Amino acid sequence: MKALKILSIAAVVIVGLFVIVGLMLPRGVHVERSTMIEAPKQQVFALVSGFARFNEWSPWADLDPEATYVLSGPEQGLGARMEWRSDKPEVGAGAQEVIAIQPGREVRVKLSFEGQGEANATMLLAGGPESTRATWSFDMDLGMNPVMRWMGLMIDGPIGADYEKGLSRLKSLAEGEAAAAREAAAEGDALEAATPDEAA
Repeated sequence: MKALKILSIAAVVIVGLFVIVGLMLPRGVHVERSTMIEAPKQQVFALVSGFARFNEWSPWADLDPEATYVLSGPEQGLGARMEWRSDKPEVGAGAQEVIAIQPGREVRVKLSFEGQGEANATMLLAGGPESTRATWSFDMDLGMNPVMRWMGLMIDGPIGADYEKGLSRLKSLAEGEAAAAREAAAEGDALEAATPDEAA
């Protein structure tokens, strides 16, 4: 009986320490990744300022080809919204909506995860006519839940990996389109330059 009593006291102490330390951990979570894209900033902005083409570079689109998506609001800009639903737990269900925007520079999105709270994601673009640095960040308030704060210590790894994958896909998509645009422009210039000679 004495041993059982000691074990009970030890368990209470451990739980108490878990709660106390958990409440001392950071309340907020911030994850950030960035990449350089060899494409004009405005072209990249067109890909990230709404959800019409989101699944072309999303790191999660391949996880469940059977997932459903519903778009509402404007195609781009403030109020653009996407709802998703999947039977796979790694995809789950929720919605994302553009809640703030600085044309050509920043897109802020509110994320609502069904049964798992809310967070914000921000895409920040910097650069010029030839190249763009895209920085994608994730911020979440964990509140006063000590368990969530402990879990917050492990968020950077999985979310960071997803963001790196998404940025890599965004880079490939934007650079491919930029290359195609340059090629089309070069062909147009060549045709225009050749036209007077042919007419002569």
